Amino acid sequence: MATRRTQVHEASPTQETPNPFQLENPRILELAPPLPKSIEETGLKMGLLSDLALKFFYYQGQATGADVAQQLRLPWTGVIEHVIDFLTTEKLVDMRGGKGFGRVSVDFQLIDKGREYARDALQRTTYVGPAPVPIEQYNALIQQQTRESPTISKKQLELALSHLVVPENIVDKLGPAVNSGRSLFLFGPPGNGKTSLAEAISAMFGGEAFIPHCLEIDGQIVKVFDRLVHHPVSLELGRDAGGRRQTFEMDNRWQVCKRPSVIVGGELTLETLDLIYSDTARFYEAPFQVKANGGMLLIDDFGRQKVHPTDLLNRWIVPLEKRVDFLTLHTGKKFEIPFDQLIVFSTNLDPKELVDEAFLRRIKYKIEVGNPDEQQYRTIFRRVCEASGIPYVEQAVSYLLEHTYKQRSLQLRSCHPRDLVQLVKDAARYRGQPPALSRELLDLAVEVFLVDV
Repeated sequence: MATRRTQVHEASPTQETPNPFQLENPRILELAPPLPKSIEETGLKMGLLSDLALKFFYYQGQATGADVAQQLRLPWTGVIEHVIDFLTTEKLVDMRGGKGFGRVSVDFQLIDKGREYARDALQRTTYVGPAPVPIEQYNALIQQQTRESPTISKKQLELALSHLVVPENIVDKLGPAVNSGRSLFLFGPPGNGKTSLAEAISAMFGGEAFIPHCLEIDGQIVKVFDRLVHHPVSLELGRDAGGRRQTFEMDNRWQVCKRPSVIVGGELTLETLDLIYSDTARFYEAPFQVKANGGMLLIDDFGRQKVHPTDLLNRWIVPLEKRVDFLTLHTGKKFEIPFDQLIVFSTNLDPKELVDEAFLRRIKYKIEVGNPDEQQYRTIFRRVCEASGIPYVEQAVSYLLEHTYKQRSLQLRSCHPRDLVQLVKDAARYRGQPPALSRELLDLAVEVFLVDV
């Protein structure tokens, strides 16, 4: 007996997304890196911190100690005050006065020797911004964060997938895969919602993750925080009984963000899986898998990349098994970094034609996302009509199934209802009439969309 394939349906356009700025899991704050109270606790050398301050002064002209502390995301007391003391002792900056009380509000400015040192620092790297987090501190926090990851229940999974048409058997396969936090292979014909399913899985994680602005490895800086994939959340904790705003102290070189979801497609190459060094800026951009730590990395249209699938997967043999990756600086130095994300491969191709059996064995969960049956197709059509404000007509869908799919031996696809309804709306708008599942409008949509191939 043939195995029934599974399918999902793309999210409706009216689906609401959660507030990206609301802290969902306050317990994450229990893992927050503490505010450093000395230069030693930052894990950084005075030379790197003074270089960052010098470059800030160079571009800013003059600034207060508070300005430097805010720029480097480090506290004045115990850290930046000693950096300023060092710069003044070395006669690199000079005090210019200020309006407030204490040295934190005093204006400082580079003098000739300081400008020369700042230019030298810019030759080494043009990076100016928050101070980096040492790789050792990063590795320790990410591993601790992984151990504290909550288990996703069946109820949570069903709620996260409620806007999709997902059969029970696929839900039961996804649950263990998601909780494993390892690797998942989604395969099947195009247009049945593999990407939508992966995105729903990512949203289901919920909660937050700690993301550093950048990392320091052997004196080199690697930029990690990316506004395209890292969405900060508010740490507003309300007010106390006296009406005073409650604050939360942590190392501000880190940002609390929604769990990241990184989606890459044809642009993925072996080069983009390693550090990306800029010869002009002279610092690094973290690769996709590092930006996805704590969340999900989706390789969409796997097998369509410029790099051969076997070469791509061989690059990840160790990370998939050991949950650690090894990256290389342009100096040749290699270092270890966590490989901590659910990695999802999505493909329209037969997995056995992409990679060999040995590698498929390393991808623990393989789930086929197939074509819908007639009842599921009708359910999808009804949901799409409801979301689009078009009356659903059961007889119209029956007409479509009998006179289009069966007569022309076309396969059902989960994306077809959405596309056909949109074409009906386009034709109705052109004709100046209300959109409806009339035979005439459906025939027009079918004629331009469902082309025999």
